[in-house]
Amino acid sequence: MQHKLDTLIRQVEQRQDELVGLLERLIRFRTPAPPARNTEEAQQFIASFLQDKGFAIDKWDVYPGDPNVVGVLKGQASERYNSLIVNGHMDVAEVGQDEPWETGPFEPVVRDGVVIGRGAADMKGGLAGALFAVQLLHEAGVRLPGDLTFQSVIGEEVGEAGTLECCKRGYRADFAVVVDTSDLHIQGQGGVITGWVTVKSRQTYHDGTRKSMLHAGGKLFGASAIEKMMKIIQGLQDLERHWAVMKSYPGYAPGTNTINPAVIEGGRHAAFIADECRLWITVHFYPNETYEQVAREIEDHLLKVAQGDVWLRDNPPQFEWGGSSMIEDRGEIFPSLEVDPNHPAVRALISSHESVARRQAIVDVSPSVTDGGWFGDAGIPAAIYGPGNLRNAHAVNEQVSIEQLVTYTKVLLKFIYDWTHTAKQPDAQP
Repeated sequence: MQHKLDTLIRQVEQRQDELVGLLERLIRFRTPAPPARNTEEAQQFIASFLQDKGFAIDKWDVYPGDPNVVGVLKGQASERYNSLIVNGHMDVAEVGQDEPWETGPFEPVVRDGVVIGRGAADMKGGLAGALFAVQLLHEAGVRLPGDLTFQSVIGEEVGEAGTLECCKRGYRADFAVVVDTSDLHIQGQGGVITGWVTVKSRQTYHDGTRKSMLHAGGKLFGASAIEKMMKIIQGLQDLERHWAVMKSYPGYAPGTNTINPAVIEGGRHAAFIADECRLWITVHFYPNETYEQVAREIEDHLLKVAQGDVWLRDNPPQFEWGGSSMIEDRGEIFPSLEVDPNHPAVRALISSHESVARRQAIVDVSPSVTDGGWFGDAGIPAAIYGPGNLRNAHAVNEQVSIEQLVTYTKVLLKFIYDWTHTAKQPDAQP
């Protein structure tokens, strides 16, 4: 069997034109998010591709026009051998109207050793390589002992978490590899949560009353919610600096955990004292923290800030955290993911990379976020491993190196084979 696997790995290079052609096919599907609701055709292609390779298909709409596709290839001895999820997202970053693409974002170009097109790096390259690995195994008649689950999900670019919906639907495995942009590093990630902080007055006042609530003897207990939000923002800056001093994580520069006051909305009319102000914040946190934890820290801190202000004491800030879509409800969550370098699957992925690439594997942390955190949140060990780099992700003339795409496909082919041929540990709970 090892000889057969070596032959398949060689075929990746020998048939790289087919691999590149598959990536070109995926790029031609116009799946930017926003606007989203446009992945049906692409996802049906994935479903048909996997069904032809013997996978049982589960396809359902997460949003109208945006279905998830999950293919399950049952192993020959599922109860005794490790199972694997291969996960990637079909949506790609939005495209601006006047961006100077060489041809067009969905008209792929192959030249000088790269494939150019929206999604080449983030992350249709990862999907293409994974699909090609599946194709080669199928053509060779390889029957895997362990289960292989392929997830092509929607919504990653806008926080719609198609991967979370897969977890909710009950899909589990002994390990998951998220084939998103990692430059062939094996990565964990920090997390992101957005939130709204609202300062709201119980009463509404004409702007002609401002003097009475500001100056001596006015005896009107009122305030501008916009001005009080300035104290809230200052409190967030103080907490952000405290985190930068007191928190750290290997692989991250100090101060990577940030609280960004991204959007502010307040007031209703120039003839009113502002009776409400809403602040939209984006919080980045480390892999060893949870989004629930950091949200509690922020709430506790800002409620203490409010206690130091006579008006905010009676009108404390209100909080809304996360959301299921940046499009639908202006909120998102990306949980963090810690990678255990001693986990048997991570060791197997390291071994596959070093055997194929002939260089030491790098296990580190992504400076960005992916759907990988949803596996960690669900208790499924996982890692991010894919072609492409963040300099090209979301960029005009986005591109991926063909050489790296070929290497990645070889590694993933070997890893799928090796992991699903590895006997389960006695305490494994997929």
